[in-house]
Amino acid sequence: MIVPVQDPTPFSPFPPGQWRKALREVAKAGYSAVELAVTDPTKVDHEEMAEALREAGLRLSSLTTGQAAAKEGLSLSTREDTVRERAIRRIQDHMRLARPHGAVVIVGLLRGADGSPDLLADSLRECARFDPSVKLALEPLNRYESRLINTVGEALEVVERVGAENLGVLFDTFHANIEERSLSEAILLAKDRLFHVHLADSNRWVPGYGHLRFRKITTALEEVGYRGALVVEALPRPSPTVLLSFPGQAGVLFA
Repeated sequence: MIVPVQDPTPFSPFPPGQWRKALREVAKAGYSAVELAVTDPTKVDHEEMAEALREAGLRLSSLTTGQAAAKEGLSLSTREDTVRERAIRRIQDHMRLARPHGAVVIVGLLRGADGSPDLLADSLRECARFDPSVKLALEPLNRYESRLINTVGEALEVVERVGAENLGVLFDTFHANIEERSLSEAILLAKDRLFHVHLADSNRWVPGYGHLRFRKITTALEEVGYRGALVVEALPRPSPTVLLSFPGQAGVLFA
């Protein structure tokens, strides 16, 4: 489940100003981990965030970074040096916030919609070596959101090129349904480089309200030995109540 801390996200029923209350509701709903949407980590009180997570009994699985692309135009692949350098520093700030929690830092829209693959690789290399203890997950996005890295195979090419052990792949079922020939085969291709997983159905609704066969997906995850989080990054449709009640339905969906 995703909770916004600073700016709204379409993938959460909660407004950012009520994020501490939202954490309690997420835990009460049965989730054990949470993904926080943070635009600028330097404006987050690290101790307050850690305390709120402890009080809710939630683990911080991951941090999103894409809000900075939409709001500030940051990009890891742009040819504008000052913008790219700001994007690198922003990822490093996220890494500082993530480290005490063992959380994954997601590189999605912040990589740029249509930039230089060479500059992206250079930027990711600089981010990865900033703190090798923090995992970075490069997310393949569908062609309508980015022309840079649409498939797991393309993401793995970048990961191999960067050559950092803490750089891996995020597998998102919604994007993969558009771009991959087979979702299961894409997961098997990622193997031990699979660092994080986002769940949403084919229409980006809550899993179970589209046409994806999630049992096949979880079987593939089991085959590669995935032990990370399964974060629901779905629109709160058909309703916020359904999104909150997902943990109670997951057993049926994945059976």
